[in-house]
Amino acid sequence: MNFKTISTVISREYTTKVRKKSFLLTTLIVPIVIGLGLFIMIQLMSSIGTRAQKVAVIDHTGGIVLPYLKDNSANTYLDYSNEQEAEIKGNLEARELDVLLVISELDSLNSVSLQAYSRKPLNVEFSSIVNNQVNEAIEAYRISTYKDIENLRQIIDDVRSNVSMTEFLLDESGNESVSESGVYMAISMVMGIFIFLFITMFGTMVMSSVIEEKSSRVVEVLISSARSTELMFGKIIGVALVALTQFLLWIVFTVGIFVVLSAVSGGFGGADAAAMMEMAGTGDMAAVTAQGGDAAVIVSTIAKIPWGTMILSFIVYFVLGYLLYSSMFAAIGSAVDNESDTQQLQMPLTIPLMIGYMIVFFAFKNPDSATVFWSSMIPFTSPIVMLARIPYGVPAWELVTSILILLLTVVALAWASAKIYRVGILMYGKKSSFKDLWNWLRQK
Repeated sequence: MNFKTISTVISREYTTKVRKKSFLLTTLIVPIVIGLGLFIMIQLMSSIGTRAQKVAVIDHTGGIVLPYLKDNSANTYLDYSNEQEAEIKGNLEARELDVLLVISELDSLNSVSLQAYSRKPLNVEFSSIVNNQVNEAIEAYRISTYKDIENLRQIIDDVRSNVSMTEFLLDESGNESVSESGVYMAISMVMGIFIFLFITMFGTMVMSSVIEEKSSRVVEVLISSARSTELMFGKIIGVALVALTQFLLWIVFTVGIFVVLSAVSGGFGGADAAAMMEMAGTGDMAAVTAQGGDAAVIVSTIAKIPWGTMILSFIVYFVLGYLLYSSMFAAIGSAVDNESDTQQLQMPLTIPLMIGYMIVFFAFKNPDSATVFWSSMIPFTSPIVMLARIPYGVPAWELVTSILILLLTVVALAWASAKIYRVGILMYGKKSSFKDLWNWLRQK
């Protein structure tokens, strides 16, 4: 292959793609949509708040439950025990009431039933808040019936416990760091999904570009000055550079939007977050947890993640995964005359991608299970699944083995795709099948 010719094809493919309006629009719109969506969501969550509902209470227990119904941000309780239930039901709006809560008499088990009547659906917090308060009242009443046990309430309060767990990771030197498993789950899922989206998006971009040039007969002009394999690899690398350019621009624009949002909303942690990061780096775990509770644990966990390995692995798996699938997408593009004919041929490519995508959502439950392990070794799913395992810690030999298997598979499939591309790019008027691809692959 002539590398000068390949570089010319790369340059042509890159400049053609980045000058398109679709490239410019998606590069600008995606970060704006993400940034505005996040900003709007934060503003909506902070502005909605909770309106206190006026709750009329008819307590048939003789005042056992009503004292435990304490006003809060969601509910304001009003005693209507001396009034008729039917009369209140028919005049909720006239009395400026939102809910009528009827508490039954005590049954044989010293329990009650609750009925709530309202003109509009109740908010999701109403039932849980009222149930908790009424359960507390019934529990207190039942305790009071045990006259023969001294200090029963004190005994029960002493017996109750509220245990919480703090997770610590130990490194090889025995140093401990506080962690939160949910952070690892979120990062592993995000990384795996990113790889899936980028491989799918830019792999199909290669296929569409090949089909476009073939259907417009431009490839017949190009093939006269360059070999078919040079065109294929030049196109693949050119689109890869377009993908990296767009990805880097997305990062820059998104970070810029976050900086603006941070300034508008008063920051996302400021000095406190910086202080917690510093304490996490020095290993002062007691200070970290005392400084900020759950937020401090999340900050500490993020600080301890091997970001160097994560970023390097992301780049390696992105490049190799892209080369693996884009070469096959290019071969499929060369075998058809229009995109409607690609559905059948794409199926064997999309199935392993979808399998890897689905495994990501379960990998955090047991990242070392046999299914997850082998999925991170099989080259068709490893770019997605291995990235989901890395936050939990992957032995170096597993990472190296996975990359080597993926690299060898890329070389083998790039060679096979080039043979198919060489024949298929000049085939017109016939809907190709897998049998045709196999015959083209066997040609010398």
